[in-house]
Amino acid sequence: MVHWIVAPVIIPALFGAMIILTMRHDTLLQRVGSLVSSVLSLAVAIALLVGAGTGEVFSYELGSWPAPFGIVLVLDRLSAMMVLLTAVLGLVVLCYAIATNWDQRGRNFHALFQFQIMGLFGAMLTGDIFNLFVFFEILLIASYGLMTHGGGRMRMRGGVQYVIYNLAGSTLFLFALGTLYAVFGTLNMADLAERAPQLPASDEALVRVTAVLLLMVFVLKGALLPMHFWLPNTYALAPAPVAALFAVMTKVGAYSVIRVFTLIFPTTLGAVGGLVADVMVPAAMVTLAVGMIGVLGGGTLARTVSFGVIGSMGTLFLAIGTFTETSIAAGLYYLLHSTLASAALFLVVDQVRARRGNSTLLPQSPMEGAGLVSALFFVSAIAIAGMPPLSGFLGKLMIMQAIRVEDWWVWGWAFILCTSLIAVVGLSRAGSVLFWRPFDNASPQDDDFTVVPGTTAPLGTAVMGALLALIVLLTVAAGPVTRYVQATSAQLFDTQTYIYAVLGSPEERAARAAAEEALADDLHGADHGAPVRRETNGHEEGY
Repeated sequence: MVHWIVAPVIIPALFGAMIILTMRHDTLLQRVGSLVSSVLSLAVAIALLVGAGTGEVFSYELGSWPAPFGIVLVLDRLSAMMVLLTAVLGLVVLCYAIATNWDQRGRNFHALFQFQIMGLFGAMLTGDIFNLFVFFEILLIASYGLMTHGGGRMRMRGGVQYVIYNLAGSTLFLFALGTLYAVFGTLNMADLAERAPQLPASDEALVRVTAVLLLMVFVLKGALLPMHFWLPNTYALAPAPVAALFAVMTKVGAYSVIRVFTLIFPTTLGAVGGLVADVMVPAAMVTLAVGMIGVLGGGTLARTVSFGVIGSMGTLFLAIGTFTETSIAAGLYYLLHSTLASAALFLVVDQVRARRGNSTLLPQSPMEGAGLVSALFFVSAIAIAGMPPLSGFLGKLMIMQAIRVEDWWVWGWAFILCTSLIAVVGLSRAGSVLFWRPFDNASPQDDDFTVVPGTTAPLGTAVMGALLALIVLLTVAAGPVTRYVQATSAQLFDTQTYIYAVLGSPEERAARAAAEEALADDLHGADHGAPVRRETNGHEEGY
């Protein structure tokens, strides 16, 4: 099992290199190679989830260099769940891109897609915060290319904005890493977690600065207010399959907050953890309100869905920011749901654009296949708004139950319930304009618009149906999934298990130190032992 931990990183890296070096002139080979890579990654992800389900934490040391000096990948319940979610979503989005010929609207789509998946897998498996930065950069560099895939002035403009904001985030990340290393002398997460409680009080100010810098980086990725401003234009202008994959990228920010601030800076660590919790909860409430109000005034279906993503991240961070076992478990269930629901809605946006030429929320002539697309929109809208009977309702209910013990629970409940109502109104308005409003006074479609061949292929619709089926499956299997996320949350707060898996138990470290000392003594004895004598021309010479 241990050696399989590195497979999710290696598989897309190898196939991405092969595609760009040997398959770039053959469309069929690119598609086959990319599909094989995604299927293999999914199979490995399932195997890793089964292994992590035992409750054991596994550590893989690249090059057999021991932690904290070498590069370490760590598999626990949380990382296994996130890897599986990414693998499932990646395969679905890839199938949709192939079915609708999105992969042929620009160059190197499949290679960039594989490197994006590699970066996502690496960020979720790394046990070193510097390598978290490295994998962030890998996935971001690939996403820059995917964001502008297909070209166009507006898409390029949104891509430049996306690049600038993320470069600013990367700069902040480097500042945080430099400060962190200056204070702790290490960047291994397990080593940081062990050293954090032992820091002298004189270093508390620097630790708080580091925690705030890291929080700013992670919430920038997760689009928490006020670091959300990059998301609406980016997601609305990106190619729809790319935006669907980006639905999991915001969750990388949430994952990083959970990992770092439960392991290294828990709420029990003096003012540092308390500061993070005190800042995140109000910011999450405001993010939730801004996102769902934006659903009302999106203007286009693409922007409406983008603001829905912001609102869902506000709900998720409200659960995470509470930093209790129950709230983290509820947040993880909602994370699974919101990722699938957001991706499904972005694919619906693509189908609307393919049939109308745009997703503007203005009446137009009836679109081809409006009945099927409206049904897909209806189910996706119920999911993202958190209405029963789908998993979004269960996720919000779990979050409301989890925050019930907090002093501010009334405010949390009010924000969740009121914004859910606003989302229902906004999505209902969008659906009525697009599908159900009478078309007597509608403006005609652009005479120059023609449906791009393949964009409305039945296979693409079938892939969307499969994605919605996963949301239904998450609802039906709510019991076992809830038990898994509860066990995951409990494991997160048992930090000693993680530390011992990476660094070894105190007994193992003492034995290793004794063995190293014995080896050093042997080498020292060999260097300073009895004089070595050799014979030269029949005479012995001593040294």
